[in-house]
Amino acid sequence: MITAAQMRAARALLGIDQKTLAELSGLSIPTIQRMESSSGNVRGVVESLTRVITALELAGIELIGEGTASPAGGRGVRLKSSSTTS
Repeated sequence: MITAAQMRAARALLGIDQKTLAELSGLSIPTIQRMESSSGNVRGVVESLTRVITALELAGIELIGEGTASPAGGRGVRLKSSSTTS
């Protein structure tokens, strides 16, 4: 699963806009906008979610799940849980 925040962060790391992500994933710009405006996990058609995730991974993004290690190395960011940021 991917969150809206992860989608926006992934685009920022790649330096691409919503239009470019739409082109890379074969989806429409309104679909990308709708996905990114979700709160929490992105909800939508499974095929659309899969296309976005595949496009991001092919562009060099590694999506890291909650509590999951990142074995591939490289630069990245992770949002700390709210209980550890206080």
